[in-house]
Amino acid sequence: MQFLYIKESGQDSFILEGEQFAHIIKARREKEGSVIATRNLLDGFLYSYKITEITKRTATLQLISKEAKSATAKELHLGWCVIDPKNIEKSLPMLNQIGVTKITFIICKYSQKNFKISTERLEKILINSCEQSGRATLMQIDFCSSLKEFLQLYPESAALDFEPNTTFENENIKTLLIGCEGGFSPDERELLKSKKIISFKSDAILRSETAAISASSKILL
Repeated sequence: MQFLYIKESGQDSFILEGEQFAHIIKARREKEGSVIATRNLLDGFLYSYKITEITKRTATLQLISKEAKSATAKELHLGWCVIDPKNIEKSLPMLNQIGVTKITFIICKYSQKNFKISTERLEKILINSCEQSGRATLMQIDFCSSLKEFLQLYPESAALDFEPNTTFENENIKTLLIGCEGGFSPDERELLKSKKIISFKSDAILRSETAAISASSKILL
């Protein structure tokens, strides 16, 4: 673990209680005088706090130092047509480690409408991934009700599709569309006619989450 996520990070001092107190004091067995690294996942700073007092239910932390230590070189926004949330949750830590800045989940024609995505659950997964990988800021999560709405908001979007005679030129890609299982519908392909289309040099049909991870890696790493 590279640091602990504590939303109060940045304050001169604060009091830990509840789940965070149990994790740091009961589970990690930190003592008075221990120094812990924390982030708030908002401002890019890495903070060092000293535990100055421990009671039965609380611990007081005092700021020692802060360091601007952010690893954000490139930015990538994925527009991802909704797939099974279980597959999204498995892929999210990898996309977070790769450095995807934001994911907007889109209800597309071939998305199963009964899928419900829990923003709270995704945030917990992302926080844990940041603590493990050292990522300094939290990935943004958003939603769109249709591909048409998404393209109106992000007209510069490129799309990943499996068409012949397409190339993968990633240097100018800031927003990339990823289809769901089954790809894009004919009506959605009409919306994408004027957009940049990229593809992989492979005859294999990739699962949506595999395509998202592979494309993000090629663009960001």
